[in-house]
Amino acid sequence: MKISKSTLIIGTLCIIGVCFLANSVNSMLSIPDVKVSYSTNECIGVTNYAEGDAYTCSDLPPKYNHIWVK
Repeated sequence: MKISKSTLIIGTLCIIGVCFLANSVNSMLSIPDVKVSYSTNECIGVTNYAEGDAYTCSDLPPKYNHIWVK
C-alpha cells in the first residue's frame, strides 16, 4: 500500500493539531479560580487545581479565572 505525500502531510498536521488542542485544554483546566466579592471587590479565596500550586489572595497567579461571589 502506497501512501501519498499529501496524505502524510495532512495526517501529520492533524496529529499536531490534536496534540495542541489537548495541551490547551489541560492548561485551561489547571488555571486557578479567584473568588472576588461583588460588594467589596476584594479577593475572598483562591481554588488551586494544579498540583504544587499554593496561590492565595495575597499572592495571586498571573492568569486565573475571575469568579464573582456575594
